[in-house]
Amino acid sequence: MDDDDEASVATERELGLPMERLTLFLDRFIVSLSFLSLLTTAIARGGDPSQHPLPGVADAGDSILTRQLFEEKEPVITDEMAGGYMSNSELEEAMKEFSKRCANISRMYSIGKSVKGFPLWVMEISDKAGEEEPEPAFKFIGNVHGDEPVGRELLMLLANWLCDNYMKDPLATLIIKNIHLHILPTMNPDGFALRRRGNANNVDLNRNFPDKFFPMNDIMQTRQPETRAIMTWVKEGHFTASASLHGGALVANYPWDGSEWIRKQYNACPDDRTFRYMARVYSNSHYNMSLSKEFEGGITNGALWYPIYGGMQDWNYIHGGCFELTLEISDNKWPPANELPVLWEYNRKSMINLVASVVKTGIHGRVFSKDGHPLPASVMIKGINSMVNASSILGDYHRMLAPGAGKSYQVSVSLPGFQQKTTQILMQDSSASLDFILEPEDSSKIRRIPRILGCRCDGTDKLELVQYLRGIQLEIYIVVSICLFLFILFKRKWFLKLVNQRHIVTPKRSIV
Repeated sequence: MDDDDEASVATERELGLPMERLTLFLDRFIVSLSFLSLLTTAIARGGDPSQHPLPGVADAGDSILTRQLFEEKEPVITDEMAGGYMSNSELEEAMKEFSKRCANISRMYSIGKSVKGFPLWVMEISDKAGEEEPEPAFKFIGNVHGDEPVGRELLMLLANWLCDNYMKDPLATLIIKNIHLHILPTMNPDGFALRRRGNANNVDLNRNFPDKFFPMNDIMQTRQPETRAIMTWVKEGHFTASASLHGGALVANYPWDGSEWIRKQYNACPDDRTFRYMARVYSNSHYNMSLSKEFEGGITNGALWYPIYGGMQDWNYIHGGCFELTLEISDNKWPPANELPVLWEYNRKSMINLVASVVKTGIHGRVFSKDGHPLPASVMIKGINSMVNASSILGDYHRMLAPGAGKSYQVSVSLPGFQQKTTQILMQDSSASLDFILEPEDSSKIRRIPRILGCRCDGTDKLELVQYLRGIQLEIYIVVSICLFLFILFKRKWFLKLVNQRHIVTPKRSIV
């Protein structure tokens, strides 16, 4: 869905119902009917392991614990369970304290507000935070679902670990010097405060984005403020990769999240190989995710697990060129706070390695015009039906690709008004650098005006000037001739019309 379609014009039908509301109602009605077929088999991502397995999915003795997608009753989060987790105000204070303590490598900013007006705070971590650099950007988003708070705690621990280990640990130093890391600990502060999945309007934010397969949520006014904030953030930023942290399972999930078939079936996106590589980076670095008996290697295609529509990761990939994973990092959605240190140790290496992968693999470079200006060109890989765009400010691009010794890729760069350039690159097990300089389109046909000042004094300048003026004279002659012809034609029609009118108005003389 293109965001240009969002500004739909509301036209009234005979029934007096706005067109956009009618369209939205029909879209949701059709998709809801389609979803009914999934009720007996769907597994809700972020499921509570205390719930019973779905009928027909797992036997009583099976270790797979899931909950129904349309479960009406959510588990009650007691004060005892919530104890030890930071409240929204405590989280905000912790972020401000971090920004003061680590001011040399960070800044704090807001991308918007929740339904109830709580700021959606982000921490940027980099050796030049807030400055434009030709470096990749990675973002972490936690607490998408209000009742899955582990991510918000682990992201604060990650930020502090990076600050404490800068210039001490090689990976921490690599990330801070070569990547702009943006951390949004909570996307859903209202849902967290209410201790439920949805936001203050009880909307599941991970079903609220425009969808690739069905015309859902394509009216901007119907989206939640948290969703709109993320969309604006992604479009204004230039993110290379991303991950959102969830709870209720233990698996790294990658696109596509849905399919046009509305059933559980593997649906590979164009960059399926790269996404599987990224998911394995996280799973293999985790303490026990790769040992999963439910998901081979601890990774899964979203549509194969169970399809969802209006998800955030698919929208990031389509509209932001951002390679996003959905990470289920805890079997229990809201575990006791005393388990957080263990969960941090289990996930720390995975989080660090995933961020570092954006500079350790893929193709990175810049695109310039012939005169040295950066260009926001599109970068395409032959055989992969997706593209990423270079930034409009610095012309830098960062194309995620799965590594592989001896793997050859054909890379093309294009921009309207410039000649497309294509080259072949041989990838190894590490990243590659590739810059482009684009020539203007049809530059041979552009007339060169002779230099009257700074004459070469050999007579060639005069000849060029005469030829140039002759060209202008010929063009002027053609234009004048056309105008004269049109004038005569117009005057002739006007004259004939006038004569005809006189014949009609003037009485005939009698003949003697």
